[in-house]
Amino acid sequence: MNLYIKQKIFAIGDKYDVFDADGNVIYNVESKILSFMPKLRLLDNSGRELFFIKKKLTAFLARYEIYSGERLCAVISQNFRFFSAKLTIESDYGNFEIDGDLFAYTFIITKDGMPFGGVSKKWLSWGDTYEISIVSEQDAAFICAVFIAIDNCLHNEKD
Repeated sequence: MNLYIKQKIFAIGDKYDVFDADGNVIYNVESKILSFMPKLRLLDNSGRELFFIKKKLTAFLARYEIYSGERLCAVISQNFRFFSAKLTIESDYGNFEIDGDLFAYTFIITKDGMPFGGVSKKWLSWGDTYEISIVSEQDAAFICAVFIAIDNCLHNEKD
């Protein structure tokens, strides 16, 4: 299954739309504007919150948490590397590792040591657009929440 995440350029705060292969919006992501630490919500088409993404205050490497309602379901930790991006995810859905290139535009996702999917940036598009390949359709919303956290971790942490 392929999904496409497009960041809205002219928006106050971080906003993303998630499209299916036919171009239909299936999820929206909105940030809480007046918040000390970044907080993002992954919503379905009816506006129901599926996941909540929260940055944890750390001294050096980024750390994000993903909640489903009040339940903490994943912790994303950035690992130190010089020439590539590596993150580990401990979650209710399994343990994931994300390996990416230096500029964080291409990732390989493994789940419990097995290939699970990938993410690549689409070039020549207005705004940041990424294609996500996912093996299991039932994990689509969770993987979208993970990628939004990763995008914030690798790109917004530099700001």
